[in-house]
Amino acid sequence: MTIGQPERATQNRMIAQMCGDTSGKVGGLGWRYLGDWQKRGSNANIEPDYLRPWLLSRGYDKDVVTKAIAELQRAARMDGLKLYEANRATYDMLRYGVQVTPGPGEAPVTVRFVDWDNPAANDMGVAEEVAISARNPKAYNKRPDLVLYVNGIALGVVELKKSTVDLGEGIRQTLDNQRPEFIPHFFTTVQLTLAGNEVQGLRYAAIQTPQNYWLAWKEDSDITAPLARDVSQMLTPARFLEVINDFILYDAGIKKITRPNQYFAVKAAQDAVRARQGGIIWQTQGSGKSLIMVMLARWIREALPDARILVVTDRKELDDQIEAVFGNTGDKVRRAKSGADLLAALADPKERVVSSLVHKFGRREEDEMGAMIAEIQRGQIGAPVGEFFVFIDEAHRTQSGKLARAMRMILPNAVFVGFTGTPLLKTDKQTSLETFGPYIGKPYRFNEAVEDEVVLDLRYEARDIDQRISSPAKIDEWFEAKTKGLTPVAKATLKQRWGTLQRVLSSKDRLEQIANDIIMDMATKPRLASGRGNAMLVAGSIPEACRFFEIFRNSGSELSGKCAIVTSYQRNASELTGEEAGMGETEKQYVYRVYDRLMTDLGTDEEAYESEALRKFRKEPAQMKLLIVVSRLLTGFDAPTATYIYIDKQMRDHGLFQAICRVNRLDGEDKDYGYVVDYKDLFKNIEAAVDDYTSEAFDAFDAEDVEGLISNRAEKAGVDLHTARDAWFGLLDPVEQPKGDAELYAYFSSPNGWENDPAAEEKARRRQALYKLAGAYARAFASVAEDPAASGVNDLQLSQYRGEVEKALSIRDAVRLHSGDAVDMKQFEPAMRHLIDSYIKADGSEVISHLDDISLIDLVASKGASVEDGLPKGLKGNRENVAEAIENNVRRLIIDETPVNPKFYERMSELLTDLVRKRRDDAIAYAEYLEKIAELVRSVKAGHGGEYPASMATPGRKALFDNLGQDEAHALAVDQLIRDNAQSGWRGNRMKERMLRKKLAEVFESEEAIDLIIEIVRSHDEY
Repeated sequence: MTIGQPERATQNRMIAQMCGDTSGKVGGLGWRYLGDWQKRGSNANIEPDYLRPWLLSRGYDKDVVTKAIAELQRAARMDGLKLYEANRATYDMLRYGVQVTPGPGEAPVTVRFVDWDNPAANDMGVAEEVAISARNPKAYNKRPDLVLYVNGIALGVVELKKSTVDLGEGIRQTLDNQRPEFIPHFFTTVQLTLAGNEVQGLRYAAIQTPQNYWLAWKEDSDITAPLARDVSQMLTPARFLEVINDFILYDAGIKKITRPNQYFAVKAAQDAVRARQGGIIWQTQGSGKSLIMVMLARWIREALPDARILVVTDRKELDDQIEAVFGNTGDKVRRAKSGADLLAALADPKERVVSSLVHKFGRREEDEMGAMIAEIQRGQIGAPVGEFFVFIDEAHRTQSGKLARAMRMILPNAVFVGFTGTPLLKTDKQTSLETFGPYIGKPYRFNEAVEDEVVLDLRYEARDIDQRISSPAKIDEWFEAKTKGLTPVAKATLKQRWGTLQRVLSSKDRLEQIANDIIMDMATKPRLASGRGNAMLVAGSIPEACRFFEIFRNSGSELSGKCAIVTSYQRNASELTGEEAGMGETEKQYVYRVYDRLMTDLGTDEEAYESEALRKFRKEPAQMKLLIVVSRLLTGFDAPTATYIYIDKQMRDHGLFQAICRVNRLDGEDKDYGYVVDYKDLFKNIEAAVDDYTSEAFDAFDAEDVEGLISNRAEKAGVDLHTARDAWFGLLDPVEQPKGDAELYAYFSSPNGWENDPAAEEKARRRQALYKLAGAYARAFASVAEDPAASGVNDLQLSQYRGEVEKALSIRDAVRLHSGDAVDMKQFEPAMRHLIDSYIKADGSEVISHLDDISLIDLVASKGASVEDGLPKGLKGNRENVAEAIENNVRRLIIDETPVNPKFYERMSELLTDLVRKRRDDAIAYAEYLEKIAELVRSVKAGHGGEYPASMATPGRKALFDNLGQDEAHALAVDQLIRDNAQSGWRGNRMKERMLRKKLAEVFESEEAIDLIIEIVRSHDEY
């Protein structure tokens, strides 16, 4: 048993495991013991007595060796440099060697200090108690427990503690040693710092890494003892040198070392690259996909001399981020500015790393894309040169269809590797597998990242804003006045556009209540109020985002000058053409006005405004407390300060999961969770999204799973085309010959007005079928046109079908206009917005889920059949499919029923009242459902039994009661003793803990009993 044994015993065991014995010969894991250097003079991070003979044994000339060692020592001295800069300069020398000129006129010789390719060829040594003099003569000297020397160069430092002392003390000791007052000069060569004990194993980090970011290695092993297991996995010479050589990056002033998930992802990708097989790397949001790209790219470029990397993404923010990450780590990136520039870069072999937005491959028609490929083939455009590896970021989104095929046509022999933070959902699984291939390595899921403390868990709060109709009669009057003369179908179309829940929920009154909520949170939520954290608000549309922005700007609150709007909108006066109907401001005109006034007031443009807003949001959270977004920044945007995300938009699947992960990044001790505030009853969506991304349902697809997918889908597209074509011509069969304009209008429309046509209702049904089948034929044709040959369609047939589809769409549009079904929406926009804003009133928000003490992962993990059985019936029906958005259900109801039955939802007030009532009823049922889930999780999380004496009122007392034989008097006595004697800050303070132990010894006879009580109270903040 190692519990309670002194630190010395732990140190001896680790030395024995690594070296075998203390004879000085290589043993154990492949190291040799160098001795106890406590009293040895002039210890240093570069030991020439060990380095010189090793270099001479490699065949270097004596004078060359002397010059090379002097160069390395000069770099390691920190003369005028900070530790980070000196460490980086030394790392480059260790990794790439130094060039030394033997004598005048002689060719330079590259001297390599480490043989990275053959670990066994190096002199791997372990010295203990290495005494180092402090730079400040008034400071104490320091003595790291173990120093790992490779060829006499200190590359690793280990601090050990006994099993009853938290390894955090060893981490803090290592960080203290790097401070300017102590021995930072010793760490200029150190690549890996470690701290550990027998109970917690090892934690590791690069230099100057704050304690919160130290990492635990995670790998399967038959060894159960934590320290022995970690040593066997991390400190074999091969693994130790590989991690240093291939898995360390210097990124914008921070030295970073691989996390286990990144290491194994890159290792699996290396195997795939060697086999020239593509695939998908799934690493959950926030787990470091960008750095996996950089590490893999660096390895490919060094392992394959002709290799070139093309990094492709579909968002400007991601393109910016990739250039920054690669650039910060020392890799120059050629960033393509246009399609032509991209082709030029691909044809220039000097550009080893190229980045591009996916749309730089061309938003061209098929024939134009084909012409570009033909030009490359004829040599009119330079053909890509080199062995290409294409990295696709956020691979689940646009990298399918024409664009993916365009990339493959331009780079036919490239290996494609997709990166995603979310798994492949059923809807896009086929296209992703076709494009890239199977998963590379083991997916790293959200719950694993939370467990490994790589990202934070999430906490969820649903808020409901009750809405009501203020004046049904006025709604009727307003609607009838504004729609006088419209056909029933035209009125239904207007209701379809404006009678959805999305429109109801966009009422000004409701948006103001949400804004008031956020303003209150900014003043009352500790992290937001302190200025350390900030928030994002996801609006349902760009016009809604503008309304929110104006509400905040005019609120007179702190947020009036500390919020920004970031959307995809760019002002363009030409888009206002055709908007002016003389009936008031349309939504496009409104958005233009808001943006134009904002940019004019600030004297800037959209790009510069957003760039400055994002800089402040990341770097100065107290000065930019809220970003209002719609879809931008919900992926590929890392801002650790973001603590809250407020969602007022229907979201699902990838988009929803990525959005809530904007707040899961680590950021100091005061950020313990990311908080999700939901105004759209999305809990079932969030639950399903997180469940998908933590489940085993998407595990490794084998290569054979990809075979046959393309041909099967193409065949189905051909069948769908013929089905749609038959249905279209079947609809036109009853039309009288010669089926000209007059015959079509007579069959589908009412030339003399619908009021005078007894067949008006029947013709309305025909028109609904016409609109539906024309669209279906067009969509089916578009699917086949992507690859006609695979669907069994020749060029002659394709041309015929194209002509038929164009004619079908012309007939649809003409009938819509002739019948009066077409509505000029611009004319009615201002009036309908006035109706919504004037007559839909909102109350203050009410929290309908009290889940603030329960994490989202716990909620999902706790879900079981009993919870499903207990769901309200209405909730089951409306929420079991995360793909269904509420407004789409309502819109479908209106489309299906209203046009063919004018009495159904005849009056606008009935429609709106029904929608609001449905919203209110669902919210109440939803709250009941959330409470049932919450009750289940709370009972699991409580961690103690059911009934307790009244005196056992706190978690700490309950724990003592349970562990002291349920003896109430004894538990109270021990509780009081601890409260009387536990000094402030006793955790981690050896002296204060010893005094507490001495008091406990008056009550308990055995050391084991005292250890038990100490461990219990250590985990309860009340002591």
